[in-house]
Amino acid sequence: MEIVGLGFCYEDLPIGREFQTIGRTVTDADIVNFINCTGMTEVLFTDQEYVRTHSDIKGRVAPGALAYTFAEGLLVQSTMQHTGLAFLNMELDVKAPVFAGDTLHVECEVIEARLTSKGTRGLVRTRNKIVNQKGEIVIEYTPLRMIKCRDIG
Repeated sequence: MEIVGLGFCYEDLPIGREFQTIGRTVTDADIVNFINCTGMTEVLFTDQEYVRTHSDIKGRVAPGALAYTFAEGLLVQSTMQHTGLAFLNMELDVKAPVFAGDTLHVECEVIEARLTSKGTRGLVRTRNKIVNQKGEIVIEYTPLRMIKCRDIG
């Protein structure tokens, strides 16, 4: 019987392939749970009076790490089930704040793909743009992942 929901294999990710995830709205509860779970209890995230009176950023702002992990969650559930083997490296550039109520999706382009010496897996680097509901890129990052090759035989 066919299993649906499996991730992309190395062969499915040639250089130049582009795809987009579904969206995910950031809620106030997400922000509270994330900062409590991680210990990121900076006043910018925990003290709305401070934000109102002292911060240049107004509104219920989310840590950039929350937006990045949401993006990874969207990608794992849609592109890496059973096929993603390892997260190896990345560069990350935060371009704009994320707020409660923002809906984020990820736009990906494969920019590097090569087989490993083993030949049963490949290394794939993508350019991932986390985009909000206004079409603004809030974070851009370039993860390098080890991806399983398709089973032959």
